[in-house]
Amino acid sequence: MTARSSPPAADRFFASDPAQRRVARELYRSVAALPIVSPHGHVDPRLLADPDAAFGTPTDLFIIPDHYVFRMLHSQGIPLDALGIPLRAGAPPGGRRPAPEADHRRAWQVFADNQRLFRGTPSGAWLSWELVEVFGIDEPLASENAQAVYDEIESKLAQPAFRPRALFERFRIETLCTTDDAADPLDAHRAIRASGWPGDVRPAFRPDGVVNLGAPGWRTRLDALSTAVGREISTTAGLVAALEERRAHFRSLGAVATDHGAETAYTGRLAPSEADAILGRALRGEASAADARRFTGHLLMELARMSVDDGLVMQLHVGSFRDHDAAVFERFGPDMGADIPVAAELTRNLRPLLDLFGNDPRLRLILFTLDETVYSRELAPLAGHYPALRIGPPWWFHDSPNGIARYLDAVTETAGIHNLSGFADDTRAFCSIPARHDVWRRASANWLAGLVVRHVVDEAAASEMAAELASGLAKQAYRLDGAA
Repeated sequence: MTARSSPPAADRFFASDPAQRRVARELYRSVAALPIVSPHGHVDPRLLADPDAAFGTPTDLFIIPDHYVFRMLHSQGIPLDALGIPLRAGAPPGGRRPAPEADHRRAWQVFADNQRLFRGTPSGAWLSWELVEVFGIDEPLASENAQAVYDEIESKLAQPAFRPRALFERFRIETLCTTDDAADPLDAHRAIRASGWPGDVRPAFRPDGVVNLGAPGWRTRLDALSTAVGREISTTAGLVAALEERRAHFRSLGAVATDHGAETAYTGRLAPSEADAILGRALRGEASAADARRFTGHLLMELARMSVDDGLVMQLHVGSFRDHDAAVFERFGPDMGADIPVAAELTRNLRPLLDLFGNDPRLRLILFTLDETVYSRELAPLAGHYPALRIGPPWWFHDSPNGIARYLDAVTETAGIHNLSGFADDTRAFCSIPARHDVWRRASANWLAGLVVRHVVDEAAASEMAAELASGLAKQAYRLDGAA
């Protein structure tokens, strides 16, 4: 196989109307080579801690970390263990575990045999971009060439030019933020900083495991946090103090943001005695779902207060029923592609938090939701009023050309673009980072071109907006631009 001399379908995702397509092409060209700002994602920082670190096999790179890929295959009845997905520790038996290399080659063949499943999906677009632009594969992946493609990718992954740090630089990544548990010692981040490598890789503080009482393994996570701060945590005040201490540690290693996931956006203060009573029931294994909701809402208020104090940008992801598939969770653990959207309510649920902090310029709250119905009804009006609030990009199922267009249509007439937080790729699959940013830049260029041809904005304004959407808004929202 030889490298393709030029990328396919240079006008992909652009409108068929010639006038709009021309403007979209020019807008995209103006931003295509801008550095990537990746302020929220789930890449393992250990990949970048060691200059000699490698990705492993093609299956390690394309399939195992990417729940967009394996959930689609799972939807067609393909077992996750046939895709090389490791069983969780202590999982019940079931499924053969052959030698890793044979397992990964078989998984790759299954992946190639089912490429038709990804036609017309954003995953298909990302995968095609990665194969062509990163690895120079000159023909579509299919059953017949699966092992030859595997061999070519495997060969390239053994080369220094395809090490994670080399690709980080090749992808023009300006800043990459990971997502790290509150008790994480951040050894990988310390190693990156100590190595002298100039790549800007930052941790992000995620305390969900101890904030959400109903989270699987909550007590284990709480014990880990106790170990990290060197004292037992048995009161809410003690938990809050531990979170503050860990945030300071994250900030010392460059963190600019925290990240929180909750099924709803409920916020509300509890009296200290109420909070301690709920925590006591949780420690005894007796907390109810109502307890968990109220406790999380209380701690979100505390976490917002902490962000006012220490300047860390607060991200909140709501509207997801986590780990919906109990059987998959039992065998493979969390975050296995079975998080399903649920209806969200923001106006009433967020009011207690916004009453206290919504007008405080020290707070920056970026809100993500899987419920598109609240974009124009609640989220855009809220962000269009409260200085503290920014609208997160279309998340997960809506990170697609059509989803991006729906999002921009729904929020910008009320909130404009400067109440958006730009784009975040939210990926565990390292090589999909530039692919996802490319789709965002193309889709937003096409959307802006539609405004131009309808004479809503002129081309000069659209060009400025394209640059803001590509990277400027993310820098501003996450305070990576040096501004207060």
